[in-house]
Amino acid sequence: MMRYHCILPMAVMAAALSACSLTPSLVKPALPVPSAYDAGATAGQGNAADLGWRQMLLDPRLQRLVEIALLNNRDLRVAALNVDAVRAQYQIQDGARYPAIGAVAGGTRQRTQGAAGGAAAVQNQFTAGVAMSAFEIDLFGRLRSLSEAAFARYLATEQGRRAAQLALTAAVADACLEERLAIEQLQLTQATLQDWRQALALTQRLHAAQQRSSLDLAQAEGQAATAEADLQARERARQLARNNLELLLGGPVPGDLPAGRALDAQPVLTQLPPGVPSDLLVRRPDILQAEHTLVAANADIGAARAAFFPRLSLTAQLGFASPAMGELFRGNARSWSFAPQITQPLFQGGQLRAELQLSRIRTEVAVLQYEQAIQSAFREVRDGLAGSQTYALQIAAQQRVAASAEQRRQLSQLRYAAGQDSRLELLDAQRQLYAAQQTLLDLRRDQFKSAVALYKALGGGLEE
Repeated sequence: MMRYHCILPMAVMAAALSACSLTPSLVKPALPVPSAYDAGATAGQGNAADLGWRQMLLDPRLQRLVEIALLNNRDLRVAALNVDAVRAQYQIQDGARYPAIGAVAGGTRQRTQGAAGGAAAVQNQFTAGVAMSAFEIDLFGRLRSLSEAAFARYLATEQGRRAAQLALTAAVADACLEERLAIEQLQLTQATLQDWRQALALTQRLHAAQQRSSLDLAQAEGQAATAEADLQARERARQLARNNLELLLGGPVPGDLPAGRALDAQPVLTQLPPGVPSDLLVRRPDILQAEHTLVAANADIGAARAAFFPRLSLTAQLGFASPAMGELFRGNARSWSFAPQITQPLFQGGQLRAELQLSRIRTEVAVLQYEQAIQSAFREVRDGLAGSQTYALQIAAQQRVAASAEQRRQLSQLRYAAGQDSRLELLDAQRQLYAAQQTLLDLRRDQFKSAVALYKALGGGLEE
């Protein structure tokens, strides 16, 4: 007869000896991109992802805004809660690998009819002890594979949170740059409107003295009206940029922020070394997320395979049983039970084969998504490198355009005052200067946004 004190040790030993895994070995696909970026982009040493975002974002105002967003942004909070939820799901799944043991107590009172018309009898039975109910001994690793899949999904969710943090840092930088652009464009438009209104007042006086035609007056009035309309558009752009920034911050923009840097004062670092494409595999959270998703899908294959094999479950109880409550905890009232059960699937209408096929298809999809994440990251880095190679030269050329337009405007104004040029020539010179200055502001904003995008594409932005 098996003694009661052997039950639990045997259960623990069975659990320890179980769980041979049917999960196939995971072979990652080869890197589906070239081993280096463009030849002109490999001269720099190091990797910009090693830079903390304070080293990348040089503007003190922008740094403070990123701090606030990382604390208050609602999307980032949701991502963090999703991580907690998936971690709890993993703990639930992993807990199924271990026996559930609980204290039990109960009693029954039963009336039975006596034999051959004899008198009825009333029987009592009281029990108390420790029980383990239907513990599955994981002989073929089904539960282990499910636990590994749940853990990999937890890791994938954590990488998703890191990707959300990286995206938030870049989004705040972009929003701050948009607001800075809107402010400087508004200032430029205000200064231009003031100049054009002065020109209009002068033209009105000259027209009253019959020294300028009505055509000149109409042109001056139209020019001032154009600037007034543009001023409202710039003010609207400023307000929209502020609204977007407040949404990212999760609240209003504080009033005690330091003054922001102008676009020509380089609020963002622009020369960034890219490293090599293989760095992306360990730095980009979205690639790591796709990799963990692939691991989870591969583990699901092991669970689906194990479902074809027998399942061994164990129910056991150790305690006391007695027909009298007062005798329940006496030495002779000890009791135990040990009930193993094995189940072998025979016919389930093709469900198990379909589940195995589905797990294999999902793994193939996860492989493609992993490769696609790598390719997308490679393209984003190359796009950023193309910007870093061209924006500086384009801005330098545009500065020459603006300087030339300013010189033309000055000469046209002198010639117009001397009566040598028409009002139309001066009007064209003023508009050309205004457009050149606006384009220069746009290019500076685009250069910094391109640098931020490259920094994000390289996997930077997670550390201060």
